[in-house]
Amino acid sequence: MPRPFTLFTGQWADLPFEEVAKLASGWGYDGLEIAVSGDHLDAWRWDEPGYVDAKLEILDKYNLKVWAISNHLKGQAVCDDPIDFRHQAIVGAKVWGDGDPEGVRQRAAEEMKHTARLAKALGVDTVVGFTGSSIWQYVAMFPPVPEKVIDAGYQDFADRWNPILDVFEENGVRFAHEVHPSEIAYDYWTTVRTLEAIGHREAFGLNWDPSHMMWQGIDPVSFIWDFKDRIYHVDCKDTKIRQTGRNTVLGSHLAWGDPRRGWDFVSAGRGDVPWEASFRALAAIGYDGPISVEWEDAGMDRLHGAPEALAALKNFDFPASRTSFDAAFNQG
Repeated sequence: MPRPFTLFTGQWADLPFEEVAKLASGWGYDGLEIAVSGDHLDAWRWDEPGYVDAKLEILDKYNLKVWAISNHLKGQAVCDDPIDFRHQAIVGAKVWGDGDPEGVRQRAAEEMKHTARLAKALGVDTVVGFTGSSIWQYVAMFPPVPEKVIDAGYQDFADRWNPILDVFEENGVRFAHEVHPSEIAYDYWTTVRTLEAIGHREAFGLNWDPSHMMWQGIDPVSFIWDFKDRIYHVDCKDTKIRQTGRNTVLGSHLAWGDPRRGWDFVSAGRGDVPWEASFRALAAIGYDGPISVEWEDAGMDRLHGAPEALAALKNFDFPASRTSFDAAFNQG
């Protein structure tokens, strides 16, 4: 069977949930990866009578399904240090509270537990999101950072996320962490260490999003193979690399879409992600879950881009047998 294509609603949270559902259905999407953001989902209302049924009725009205939900923004605050104005802008009033950093972390952790309960209520077994990190601030490793500080960062992650993952397990739900700069796992070796830190428990896996790998120089195809037992979800976003010697990998504190950046997110199919090789690798590891379009492109109208990206990605999701990794790797 072909894999379902969904639209991630995080970039559409300024619109009412039903309006996004109507748009996605009209464009030909099979479902939504619903973000806990805007009026799309509120994790604190997971057990409110009628709340979940109302969301499912909207999906049914537009012939859409849901295979995964996401809560990136609150997950970010679970481990982050420092907690500051950036978090106040994204976590909402309930989690922000009085702004005391440890209070924000604790309330964010509680919301992630509620997100697992909400997923179960929706009939969903996967939650996509971020973890945050107390040690991302030391990524440059200068001024010098003792090894014990990095060790403590992974322990902090384990201490904060194991109780959350206990609730995920109780509800039969998995967490798919998006490997991403600013998180505890942001590249290959930090992903290895993150899995080690929590004892490789099955409740914690990965959301494969190649856009963040491309500008770091990570091979997104090899990543699929190396972590084949942990690919719990797929988000598709594209990246265009424009490193010129002046335009560099760190982005120069320039806004998205600025031509002086060394890379930028673009509509899927217009960047440098090797989509065919990636889809072949996903087939090779037996991934049959949703393909979610996380649409982002500062230079394009999203009402044009979202249906275009769906068409572009469907072109690569042709029926195929389980090919070997070698065959997948050798496809451009």
